[in-house]
Amino acid sequence: MSRSLLTVLLLIFFSLVVSGQQDAPKSQEVDSLESDLNKEGVVVIDTLMAKKVRINPLAPSKAAFYSAVFPGLGQIYNKRYWKTPLVWGAIGTAIYAYGWNDNRYDRFRAAFKRRQAGFTDDEFYDLNGDGSGPDLDQTDLQNEQERYQRDRDLMLLVSVALYALNIVDANVDAHLKQFNVDDDLSFDMQPYLNLDPITNNPNYGMALVIKF
Repeated sequence: MSRSLLTVLLLIFFSLVVSGQQDAPKSQEVDSLESDLNKEGVVVIDTLMAKKVRINPLAPSKAAFYSAVFPGLGQIYNKRYWKTPLVWGAIGTAIYAYGWNDNRYDRFRAAFKRRQAGFTDDEFYDLNGDGSGPDLDQTDLQNEQERYQRDRDLMLLVSVALYALNIVDANVDAHLKQFNVDDDLSFDMQPYLNLDPITNNPNYGMALVIKF
């Protein structure tokens, strides 16, 4: 038992000695390399590394779907948070204008119908309350009714257009977010000068430089 233990200890000692001998040249090489670096310096060549960009082909469809379900949600999905208040403000204003014009249209239409039926108790008959007769006759009521109807229909079209634009914006923005807009992409014009090796005449002009 003692012999086997002694044998194991000798093997461990021998392995440590061998590993130490193998590591010694490496440490010397590292020391010499450090001294050479301190004397001569280091030259680093920067090369353009290939970057892996994750592209989600379903992102534009998701953004458009979210904006279709609830306007502004697609902009939040694209992390364009500043666009969301603009979407809500534009669509909300158009819807409010539609409702306001629709309410005015209904009031003038109701008054016009009662006036045609021979009644004089509508809200536009005596606006001043002086009892001098109708302040707005049937022609005025009809004109106002048609004007608010046109404005109401226009606001309806504007609301639908803004809703569709909200969907298109979310979809296009999701597409553009996956384009390569790295700083390494550049386009520049630089002066060009070269000497003809045969005639020794200068050739000069403008050079188109594209970096990608």
